[in-house]
Amino acid sequence: MSPFVLTRTLPLDATAAALRADVSEGLTRSPKVLPPKWFYDARGSELFDDITLLPEYYPTRAEREILIARADDIAAATRARTLVELGSGSSDKTRHLIEALAGLECYVPVDVSESALRGAAATLLAEHPALTVHALVADFQYGLALPADLPGPRLVAFLGGTIGNLLPPERATFLAGLRSRLSPGDALLLGTDLVKDPSVLVPAYDDAAGVTAAFNKNVLSVINRELGADFDPDDFDHVALWDARREWIEMRLRARVPVVAKIPALDLAAHFEAGEELRTEVSAKFRHEGVRRELAAAGLELTHWWTDAQGRFALSLSVPAPHPFHAG
Repeated sequence: MSPFVLTRTLPLDATAAALRADVSEGLTRSPKVLPPKWFYDARGSELFDDITLLPEYYPTRAEREILIARADDIAAATRARTLVELGSGSSDKTRHLIEALAGLECYVPVDVSESALRGAAATLLAEHPALTVHALVADFQYGLALPADLPGPRLVAFLGGTIGNLLPPERATFLAGLRSRLSPGDALLLGTDLVKDPSVLVPAYDDAAGVTAAFNKNVLSVINRELGADFDPDDFDHVALWDARREWIEMRLRARVPVVAKIPALDLAAHFEAGEELRTEVSAKFRHEGVRRELAAAGLELTHWWTDAQGRFALSLSVPAPHPFHAG
């Protein structure tokens, strides 16, 4: 097998079609909403990389701390021969796992960006020439078809706290779908940001330098470029709020003045009253028992739980729970 294989499970026009559908639906409903995946064009990805280096933004550092400290434990518990990473991006943090998994044969990065997959694969293969990289251009939230010939056991990694961007029903559907693709011996490594004081949480999404504000407003630039819209990002303020009841951060864009933005590709005009908000991201925070319950509801049994030294972030390892035996 070639050391690098790329399989596209997304049609070439799928991203453009999804953007049109999300903007058309999200900007005509009340309250207005867009999914956070539309932050991440090339500029948005650069801005997010900058966010991960900010003093206020702890999740990336905390998760990397756990990976460095526990990679050998993860390797010993899973003995994975295949590592699948959902939303792999640059595959930066995953290098700690790849180095620890002595028996690893195949790495399967899954991302919507073909360029990100090719770039990460080139770097990894230079460092690990014996590794096979089978990249998947796919949107893991809408069904994941893994190659049939992946050697087991398989470890699926979903890092970065990205699962918190899914609403609870979406998380349940996602985890159940993932469980249906796991075999005995496989495992899920899940990164979850933990509930903590809002004085720590809110600045992580509203930094003093304004990088997160620029990241949030970038979604308007994406719509302008891809759909011919005429949003002026300066007409909106960045807002980050802690919802204590739902235990999640919401990022919003709040119209500073009345706005009518034309979106020619959709034959649509988006109307905002002054003060009206567009929700662009939910980032749920978790507790140990809540993660255990959500995994159990999907048929997964939590076996290991690791946090950073300050207890800000967690990595959990879970395995397919045995199906109950029914005597016939």
